[in-house]
Amino acid sequence: MEKTLDIIVEKADENARLDVFIAIRLDITRSLAARAIDEGRVSADGRARKSSFRLKAGMRVQAGIPEEKEPGPLPAASDIPLAVLYEDEHIVVVDKPAGMVVHPGAGRSEATLVHALLHRYPEMAGVGSPERPGIVHRLDKLTSGVMVAARSATAYDALVRAFKEHRHTRIYRTVCYGRMERSEGRIETFMDRHPSDRKKMSSKVARGRRAVTDWRVIREWGQLSLLELTLQTGRTHQIRVHLADTGHPVAGDPEYGGKRRANTITDPVVRARVKKLGRQMLHAWKLGITHPTTGRWMEFISEVPEDMNGLIALLDERMER
Repeated sequence: MEKTLDIIVEKADENARLDVFIAIRLDITRSLAARAIDEGRVSADGRARKSSFRLKAGMRVQAGIPEEKEPGPLPAASDIPLAVLYEDEHIVVVDKPAGMVVHPGAGRSEATLVHALLHRYPEMAGVGSPERPGIVHRLDKLTSGVMVAARSATAYDALVRAFKEHRHTRIYRTVCYGRMERSEGRIETFMDRHPSDRKKMSSKVARGRRAVTDWRVIREWGQLSLLELTLQTGRTHQIRVHLADTGHPVAGDPEYGGKRRANTITDPVVRARVKKLGRQMLHAWKLGITHPTTGRWMEFISEVPEDMNGLIALLDERMER
């Protein structure tokens, strides 16, 4: 369930901190209110604000916040196959397959990446959040690719700061619909919760958190394109939303128009293949980080997986014909 708020600030609440105001009005903890503000779930006069923002009488405050749950037990370690690209005493870099959830949450309490990590690295149980130990960034369930996790508290703190300050490189590959107008470009928007579907995000908003995606065309096949995308910010569903909102949804995307668009493909062989895709064709291809203890810059690559490579090969074959 989600707690919602849409209220005009009265004179008695003038100069109140935004996080305190939200916590009192929704009867939630201040830490949950602050986290919701950081995630862009709260606005004042249509704009994302900081937790310390002081309200003025007459301002309209809106919020949609999932109810806080009691911290669950530490996930049990599970012997799940794990593709490790790099490991040392402080970090581990893995190749996450599509279909694997990163950490336990709504709808998934077992067989996550966290369960697999705890089996291989038991010491991670005390690193970071009890419910998502070691996790410093995430990939969607149906997105594949390279991720880093922390094995020590020192590494965790340093990586969390680095990701928050965007001191890293994240490059993706995707097959999307349509042909881009240029060979490369930048999508820069605000991003916030979708106005009618709070489970989704939207870049068609007047206010929100800044979201920037750089892209370049690798290959084109008429109705589909292969792009390389670099995240300059890391908002929820950022690439999927940016491409969908500019008319180029990711092929196979079940939430942002990538499945419905398959019916417009004129080649019957390609149309049949795309309609059978079990997930969005989005892959986290390269991750660059500064090692949290040595300070050395490191880059890791996850090769494009079989399902996406298969689609690319089919598109190449049909184009040659």
